[in-house]
Amino acid sequence: MFARLTSISVHSDKTEELRRIFNDEIVPVVKAQRGNLGIWLLEPTDQNDDYISLTEWLSAADADAYETSGTYRQLVDKIKDMYRRRPVLKTYNIADAKVAVTM
Repeated sequence: MFARLTSISVHSDKTEELRRIFNDEIVPVVKAQRGNLGIWLLEPTDQNDDYISLTEWLSAADADAYETSGTYRQLVDKIKDMYRRRPVLKTYNIADAKVAVTM
C-alpha cells in the first residue's frame, strides 16, 4: 500500500471553510479514484502546525495516476486562497506490519 500526505498551512480564520471544502468537495472526488482506500484530514492540536491531508492507495501507480490526471492539482486549487504557504506533498510506502492487539 501507499500513502500520500499533503501538509497544508492555512490562515486561522479559514479553518472552518477548509473543513467544509475538504469534506464536501474533496473527499467524494478522491474516494471515487481508482485504488483509493481512504482519505482523512488530520487537524493539528497546535494551531501553529499544518493540517495534513492523508490519502491511502492500493499502489503507487494508482496514486501517481491520480496526480498525473490533474485531479490532485484541481483539488488543491480549491483551497488556494486559504494558504499561508504552498502545500507540500510527500509520499510513503506503507510497511507491512503485523500488530497484535491485546486488552
